[in-house]
Amino acid sequence: MIHLSASLTYYKREDVQKAIIEHGRDKEVAARFNEQFGKRPDTLTYPNEVLELAKQGATSFHCSEETWTNPLLLRPQMLKAELDKLRKGWDLIIDIDTSIKGEETRLEYSKIAAELVVKELKRHGVRSVTTKFSGNKGFHIAVPFEAFPKEVNGRETKELFPEAPKRIAAYIKERIKAELGRRILQHENGNYAAIAEKSGKQKSDFVYMKHAEGGFSSEAKVEFNAEPFLEIDTLLISSRHMYRMPYALHEKSGLASVPVDSDSITAFTRESARPENVEVNKYRFMEREKAVDGEARSLFIAAYDFGKDKTMKQAPESGDRKYAEYEELEGRIPQQYFPPCIKKILEGVVDGRKRALFVLINFLGSCGYGSKEIEGIIIEWNKKNREPLPPLTIATQLSYHSQKKENALPPNCENTSYYKELGIECTAECGRCKNPVAEAKYIYRKAMRQIPKEKG
Repeated sequence: MIHLSASLTYYKREDVQKAIIEHGRDKEVAARFNEQFGKRPDTLTYPNEVLELAKQGATSFHCSEETWTNPLLLRPQMLKAELDKLRKGWDLIIDIDTSIKGEETRLEYSKIAAELVVKELKRHGVRSVTTKFSGNKGFHIAVPFEAFPKEVNGRETKELFPEAPKRIAAYIKERIKAELGRRILQHENGNYAAIAEKSGKQKSDFVYMKHAEGGFSSEAKVEFNAEPFLEIDTLLISSRHMYRMPYALHEKSGLASVPVDSDSITAFTRESARPENVEVNKYRFMEREKAVDGEARSLFIAAYDFGKDKTMKQAPESGDRKYAEYEELEGRIPQQYFPPCIKKILEGVVDGRKRALFVLINFLGSCGYGSKEIEGIIIEWNKKNREPLPPLTIATQLSYHSQKKENALPPNCENTSYYKELGIECTAECGRCKNPVAEAKYIYRKAMRQIPKEKG
C-alpha cells in the first residue's frame, strides 16, 4: 500500500505528470486507489489532473492497449462491431512475469526473458521496440500499432484484436523458448535443485526429454522449460484490458514503472525505479514517431504462419509473401463469442457466488485461457458481485484448477442448480448445445467462417 504523502510527493512532479498525460493520448485511462480502480471510462488531458487524482488517493494510473477515437464513448458489454468502429488501433504489449522466489532472482530471470524477446523482435526487422520495468517483478515490451501493416487480406489490422497480438506473443514465446531455458540454467550454473527450490516446482515440471523426429531414445536430449514459473504473454485478456502506465507507481513495491534501455536491459537496477531516483525521459516507452510504417510486416507474417501450421518457421527475409489467412485462429475463444449465460454471469451475481465461480473457472479453462488470464477475469468479475467473495476463496479455487492436468467442462445447461437458480435462463438460441463450452465453440467457428477470404 502506498501512503498518500508518498504518492503526492511523487505525482506533484511536473515531468511525471506530463509523461503520463503524453502516454495516455487517445487511450482509456483509469486511476487506481490502492486496492480498487476508479470510474471507467475516463481520460487524462491536462497534467494537473494527475495531481488532483493523487490528492483524492490515486496511487497509480493505467491505460488501455487500444487507442480510441473517443474513449469516453466506451461502455460495458459493447458488441465487437461497436468496438471495432470506435477503435483506432492497438499496441502490442508483451508481459514478462515470474513467480520465482527471491527478489533478485525474479529480476534476473525477467531480465533474461525480456532481453531475448527484444532481440527476437529486432531480428524480424522491428526497430521501434521499447521496454519498461513493470514496477514489481518483470518488464513490459511494446511495439506501437504504427509499426504493423494497415491491412491483412483486405481487412483492417485494427479489427484483428485481440487475436493478432496474442498470436504474435505466442510466436515470440516459442521462438525464444529453448534459449531462455539454456540461459536460466546457465545463470544457476546447471543446478536443477536450486531452480526447483526457488520455483517451488519439481524437476520433472521443467525438465523433459526431447527426441529427434524419427530418432531413437538414445538420441534424446534434455530440454529445460521455464514456462512453469516464468510467463511471457500479452497482457490482453479482452478488449479494454489495461496496463500500468510508464512512471506510475506500483502498489506492492512502491517503485515506479520506469522505461529502460531496450539494448541494456541487464544493466537495469531497482534502485533507478525508486521514486526519488526516477529520471523522466531518459528513455521512452512507446515511441510512435520512430515507428516505420509496416516495419513489423515480417513479424506479422511469421506469427500467422506459425499459428496456422503449428510448426516453427524462420522469419521471412522479405515482404513478398502473402499474409497467412486469419480465419483459422487457434487458442482462446474471445469473450465476444461467449454464450449469453456466461456473459450474464460475468456481469456479477447476487446469490450463488461459489457456484458461479466454479462455472467460470471451468468454462474459461476449456476455452483456452491460461491460469493468469483466468485469474485476471475472475478478479474483475468478483468486483461486480453485489458481495465479493473473499480473496482466499478465489485463490484456493484457482490453485486447485491450475494443478489439474486436464480441463473439466462446466456443468451442462440443464443443471438448474448452476444456472436457473442463479437467475440465468438459457435462451432458445443457445439451447442447441448442452454445454456453454460447446455453444461458445459453435458461435466462434460460425463467426470465423463468415470472415471474407482474400480473393484471387
